[in-house]
Amino acid sequence: MKTSKKAADTSFWDKRRGIVRSRTGGWLVGQGVFCHGYEMNRDLTGKVSYFQVLILNATGRLVKRSLADWFEAIFIGLSWPDPRIWCNQIGALGGTVRSSVVAATVMGVLGGDSRTYGQKPLIEGVEFIQRVIKEKRRGVAVKEIVFNECARHGGKPHMMGYARPIAKGDERLSAMERVAENSGFEVGEHLALAYEIEQVLAEEFNEAMNINGYISAFLSDQGFTAQEVYRVCAAMPASGVTACYLDTLERPAESFLPLRCDDMDYQGKPPRPVPEKKR
Repeated sequence: MKTSKKAADTSFWDKRRGIVRSRTGGWLVGQGVFCHGYEMNRDLTGKVSYFQVLILNATGRLVKRSLADWFEAIFIGLSWPDPRIWCNQIGALGGTVRSSVVAATVMGVLGGDSRTYGQKPLIEGVEFIQRVIKEKRRGVAVKEIVFNECARHGGKPHMMGYARPIAKGDERLSAMERVAENSGFEVGEHLALAYEIEQVLAEEFNEAMNINGYISAFLSDQGFTAQEVYRVCAAMPASGVTACYLDTLERPAESFLPLRCDDMDYQGKPPRPVPEKKR
């Protein structure tokens, strides 16, 4: 009996069936543990920093210690122990209901992966500065670049990496500029453009660069792509989340941010009677 349908071609999966392949590395019994060509116990452990290995795992490149230390500093600056920050609030809620620290921290990190705060906006920030620098190289004036970008957002300076919703300016910039200077980094082409954009925004809109704009421009000068920055910074909020977990764990259970039903601003349909079931 013949089938009318052509048999599915499963050769792609058949070649991979029961086999784990890795271009990153792994443990070869009797030989060592390998990571992007480095034997971890011989080449990395005790010889490079944790952040050098973190960047290696995320990008495949072993960067200089000075750049890894810069990343460590930015992780400190972007992981505050403030439970009002929503990813940290998840950690605090985890502590107050007595979940495990791992569950609370991982869920908090996932909560930080949003469009407006946390790790993901770095993608747009890097893509923005790497896109507009091409315009400057073609001879477009920085003021024209800024106005063109504003026009894309209804005339408002809503560019990723500039302005903040609550406070004006960004206190983290001076700290990271100090770290970069002390580590011997010079202002590169992307960062110089970021400062020029900031100057135009200050004059025309009374706005300034935020930490996203600085990170995006600085790391573009170091040769990182948007996706590489995102991958390196994947767990960036973790420390602050854990801190907020511990704070509520050490307080009475379920005492963090309790709510009454009438605290909710319900704006839906009014209460409706449930029809009685006919017998």
